[in-house]
Order: sequence, then structure tokens, then C-alpha cells
Amino acid sequence: MAIDRILKDEATEEKGERARMASFVGAMAIADLVKTTLGPKGMDKILQSTGRGHSVTVTNDGATILKSLHIDNPAAKVLVDISKVQDDEVGDGTTSVVVLAGELLREAEKLVNSKIHPMTIISGYRMAAECACNVLLQKVVDNKQDAEKFRSDLMNIAMTTLSSKILSQDKEHFAKLSVDAVMRLKGSTNLEAIQIIKKPGGSLKDSFLDEGFILDKKIGVGQPKRIENAKILVSNTAMDTDKVKIYGARVRVDSMAKVAELEAAEKDKMREKVQKIISHGINCFVNRQLIYNFPEELFADAGILAIEHADFDGIEHLALVTGGEIASTFDNPESVKLGHCKLIEEIMIGEDKLIHFSGVEMGQACTIVLRGASPHVLDEAERSLHDALCVLSQTVNDSRVLLGGGWPEMVMAKAVDELAKKTPGKRSHAIEAFSRALSAIPTIIADNAGLDSAELVAQLRAEHHKEESNAGIDVITGHVGDMAELGISEAFKVKQAVLLSAIEAAEMILRVDEIITCAPRRREGM
Repeated sequence: MAIDRILKDEATEEKGERARMASFVGAMAIADLVKTTLGPKGMDKILQSTGRGHSVTVTNDGATILKSLHIDNPAAKVLVDISKVQDDEVGDGTTSVVVLAGELLREAEKLVNSKIHPMTIISGYRMAAECACNVLLQKVVDNKQDAEKFRSDLMNIAMTTLSSKILSQDKEHFAKLSVDAVMRLKGSTNLEAIQIIKKPGGSLKDSFLDEGFILDKKIGVGQPKRIENAKILVSNTAMDTDKVKIYGARVRVDSMAKVAELEAAEKDKMREKVQKIISHGINCFVNRQLIYNFPEELFADAGILAIEHADFDGIEHLALVTGGEIASTFDNPESVKLGHCKLIEEIMIGEDKLIHFSGVEMGQACTIVLRGASPHVLDEAERSLHDALCVLSQTVNDSRVLLGGGWPEMVMAKAVDELAKKTPGKRSHAIEAFSRALSAIPTIIADNAGLDSAELVAQLRAEHHKEESNAGIDVITGHVGDMAELGISEAFKVKQAVLLSAIEAAEMILRVDEIITCAPRRREGM
């Protein structure tokens, strides 16, 4: 009873076996939840929020699904975190990392039940992970020197990444879009230069890549529709002081003339502000806040294109891409950094008019315009494209490439099995378990495609016992195929991140032997 007196009322704790079981069960439940979304034939989930508007998301992106869950189990939270980190770090492999960690824990649970100590399992897992990493390093292909081959590698990676997403029907079209966009970045991983605009209408095939920047705004009335060699002032300032707007203030006047004087004073103040802005020698003024009729009129008279209410992300992007800075005071023009571009014009996409900035300072900037049947389709298309762009930008830096389709897992499983045969003692059981967890990934990919996974994985294993085999699962035909011929490739960086994150998460959960849940804090006076 001593422990009860240490912890406050309502605090609970679980020890030893029970704590370990709670951890395993939570982690495996999360892995089972996203397992069905893995691979080219993975299913989607509908996430419905309980908040206002009951917004609905249809997705098969592991990180998006897990981010939306409210989870109470601490071990499950560890898996959610690794998928978030995977998403931030390399952008893809968010489902694989959770599934692999879940499989490692499923194998570990069997070993713990047969009385092998968690520390022995961890030590075996570590040896196996190192061996798996080394064997992948020996098998990587690096075509950085040959531009033609490297581009075809990038196309293959993009198509492999997109084949498990909503864009799989038009994967060649989108792979080309993503590769073109990433090649413009010239080795930078700053994806902010690639802007994605979603416009409902048309089909996904109508999506296109446009150099420069597109702002989702209309050009005001009576203003120039086209400006060459634009000097752009990007600002965040209130342009509505031609109204008396001091909240809660009461202005008492004894005649209508006084009201007119007040209004005239406000107008003069506004005119002065507009003059200050014009004195920067600009011909385009983009403001994040509203621009009222009077200042808009003044800008139009001066032949300046004024764009109001540019959305926050849009305006930050615009400043970045045109090489300007967002200004909010206009007293000393020499300290304001203007943005530049060669041409500003109005374009039509579907039913909407938008403003197109071309020939921007940041040469690598471009915009991908996504078209699609509904906002849900577009949101999912954007997530898929984001994954592809992330993977490609990482591959441009670290150009090592592996084959896909369950090939890396089988190569690693074979090497790990051989290590298990050479390792004496109980650790060899853990190393064998690691190999089984790895071969669970091709099994799940086959299961999700409705294929006979036991048969396929057995064939795969037999193929891999031959020298230098390129065998993997060809989900489309339902047979074992040559991944090199089919052009199914994955980035080494993604595979490495999946392996290392999964093993660390599994190790962390394996070490748990006690869960203490603190009592909730009570409000005063309860």
C-alpha cells in the first residue's frame, strides 16, 4: 500500500507484464489501423471531425490519418510521433515506418512471452538493424553524374511514390510535373518556392506547372491589367482610414459642415499615405489588408496596380519569390526592399481570374495548379504531390536509389537471416524476429492488393536466394516481377529513415516496464 500513499488519489500505475502488454497492444492497434493503406492498392480512410462544420477528409496518407487521431495510449503516441517526424524529415514512408515498428513489437511480444528479456531483444534488434543498413548501402545505385539516367531515376521514384496515392491514374503526368518543379530548385530543398494552387473544376489531368507565381486574386476596377518590369511593394498596412473608425468614440459636431471637414481631414491623411507609397517608385502595390475605394482610385490614377487582401501565405510567398520584404511603414523608401518581376498579367483558370507574376527574381519559383472534381479530391491530390516533391528534393541532394516493391525488405531479411545463423545465444532469436518483421511488409503490400501473400512471399524468398536478384512484387499483374525492368524505385534516404525510426520507436516501447497515469488536476473549489 506504500505506493498508493505516494501517488495522489485517482493516479494509477501498471507494472511489469501488464504495462508491457498495454504498450504492445496500443502500438499494434495503431499499426493495424494504417496497415491497410500501405502499397499501391492501399485503401483510404474517411476522417470526420467533431468540431464545427464536421469537416471530412478522405486520405491514405499515414501522417495525416495519425495526426487527426486523439489517442490516450502512450505507446501509440510514440508511433504517431515517428510518423510525424518521418513526414517532416523526408515526406514519404509515413505508413511504412509505423507498420514496421508495429511488426517489430508484434515479434518482440512473442519473444517476451517465451521468457527472453527485453534487453536481449533490443541488443539483437540493434545488430540486425546495422546489418540491414549495411546491406542496403552495398546495393544502392547512384546516377548523379549522368543527367539522363538521374532524371529517369527521379521519374521512377515519383511514379512509385504516386502509385499508392489518388494520383495513381495519371502518375506519369504528375511525376513529370513534380520532377520539373524540383529540377528548377537546382538542389535546394526549400519547397516554399513551389506553390500549389487548388481550383475545383476540370479533371486531375488538366493540372499544369507554370513558371513564376500565381496569386489567387482579381485585379481591381479601372486598373492596368498588364504591367511589364514590375517594381512591387509588398505590404501589410491598413488602407481604410478614410472612415472615422475609433471604436467607442463619440464625435459631437454642431453642423454638417464639421462632419464634412472631418471626412476631408481623413481623406487628406489617406492621400498623404498613398503619396508616400507612390514615392517608392513602384508600379504594383500588394497589400494584405483591404484597400478602400478612395485609395484604390488614387492608385489607379497613378497607373499603379493595387491588389488588396492578398492571403497571408500568398503574400509571404510573393515576397520570398520576388525578392522583396513585407513593409508596414513608408517614411523612408530607401530602407524598403522592393520585389521585381518581368511581367504581371491577369490569367483565367477555369471560371476564375488570377494574377500571374512571371520572370520573378527567384528564378526557381514555380506554381503547380491542381484541377479536380471536388475540394476533397484536391486536398488529397495536394498531399500526394507534397509527398512526391519532398522525396524528389531529398533525392536530388542524396542521389542514392534502391529498387522498390518489397525488394529492399527481402534483401535486408536475407542478410539478417544469415546473421542470425552466425550469432550464438538468445540474441539470434531476436535477429530472426527482425527478419520476419521485415518480410511482413511485402506480405501486407500483397494482402492489400488482394493477392495470395503467402505464395508470393515464398516465391520472392526463393528468387532472392539466387545471386543478384531484382525480384519484387508486381502488384498490377499479381506476380513476382523484375523491379529494374518495371522501373519501380525508392529513395535510399526514405528507406533508411523508415528503418532507423522504426527500430528506435520499437526499442523505446520495449524498454517500458511501468506506466504511471497521473490524476487529472482539479479546478479550485471542487
